[in-house]
Amino acid sequence: MGNPRGFLQIRRYKAPARPVHERLQDWNEFEGPPPLNTLQDQASRCMDCGIPFCHKSCPLGNLIPDWNDLVYRGRLDEALDALESTNNFPEVTSRVCPAPCEASCVLNIEGVPVTIKDVEHALADHAFSRPLIPRLAPLRRDRSVAVVGSGPAGLAAAQQLAREGYAVSVFERSDRIGGLLRYGIPDYKLDRRVLDRRIEQMIAEGIIFRTGVEVGRDITAEWLLKRFDAVILCIGARKARPLRVPGAKLRGVHFAMEFLEQQNRRIAGDSIPPEVALLATGKRVVILGGGDTGSDCLGTSLRQGALSVTQLELMPRPPEERLPENPWPEWPLVLRTSSSQEEGGERDFAVKTTGLLGDERGHVRALEAARVELVDGVLREIPGSAFEIPCDLVLLAMGFIGVEESPLLQQFGLTLSPRGTLPAQASERVLAAGDAVRGASLVVWAIAEGRRVADLVHRTLQSAQAAQ
Repeated sequence: MGNPRGFLQIRRYKAPARPVHERLQDWNEFEGPPPLNTLQDQASRCMDCGIPFCHKSCPLGNLIPDWNDLVYRGRLDEALDALESTNNFPEVTSRVCPAPCEASCVLNIEGVPVTIKDVEHALADHAFSRPLIPRLAPLRRDRSVAVVGSGPAGLAAAQQLAREGYAVSVFERSDRIGGLLRYGIPDYKLDRRVLDRRIEQMIAEGIIFRTGVEVGRDITAEWLLKRFDAVILCIGARKARPLRVPGAKLRGVHFAMEFLEQQNRRIAGDSIPPEVALLATGKRVVILGGGDTGSDCLGTSLRQGALSVTQLELMPRPPEERLPENPWPEWPLVLRTSSSQEEGGERDFAVKTTGLLGDERGHVRALEAARVELVDGVLREIPGSAFEIPCDLVLLAMGFIGVEESPLLQQFGLTLSPRGTLPAQASERVLAAGDAVRGASLVVWAIAEGRRVADLVHRTLQSAQAAQ
């Protein structure tokens, strides 16, 4: 603890986001790292608590007090080493993670936690200010591992195993590497050049990436098991929750991921055929779902020039402050306003969609809804509260309900749980990680899952080799 009075003497300073009027004109990241001249002061606010709740609340177990102290002392390279000892992709988590570490910081009892996410962002950008040096394995092992899926869990597992000396191949059904990091998060939150830099490092570390290959169709489970000593399934949980109301099949009603992926592809330089293009330009947009995906749809719609955007949430409006039954250091169940929600649009809570109305062409023209209230834990419709919202585009961002159906499941002999997820270990040679096991969750959890399964595969293969 370099400055034992830092938390008393120095006020919390959060790096400011770009002005709304400016960032709505482009797709560049809306915020950057804090100025370096403020970084040491902010890191010095860390109290190096006897029980580091920040460390315990982070799924990765990031060594937060350690690298805060190193940053305060100006030893950025050592701080970066401490950060990367637990986190493969701090350049990603520092941009898209909701920071449960800050929520559980002891200073958050007073609402002024250490700006952990800003410090992490600055360290990650410090690493990217110079060439990323591949971390080559000290020895090469005669065992190989196939990773199916290149989202954060798959990439973390692949990198950990490559650094242990295994021959690792990653199979991705899409045309580019990254999974939801590539096509599920808007560019204004995560510049794809950041992702590409990390992938270049992974290629230099010996990982082989094969895009446009769908396991179960283009190649079989049997083919993989013949050629690899272990297979890790990191296929995500992208099965979207459907809308089951009259009119849900009208034209102009689309799942959020379809909308978000198209915009990411445009920025990447792809051409979207006009007959399938989804654009909010000049349209009245309604977004069903108040979470991160819905917020991403909002920010994307505003940048595309929507006429109006309304985001609807089924649950009641959260409280402004913690309730007594939600004490620190638990995650605070309070009202949150995302960067996109700061930019414009309307938000409404406790609204249930009851139907969609179409025009003579079969295109959506209005959403029918009613107010609901929470009574004894059950949402009940309020009599006489029905209303309509005119709309031209409805985006479904109501969450995900599990792994998508695929021939892969049958070929590996896998049965989904009631939650629509895979078992963490189907056999000694077939394992799974990430959202496919946990259900849709945070990027930081996916990275932690990837590291966990990589460690398990490493120990299993070593044990098998020792027994021979």
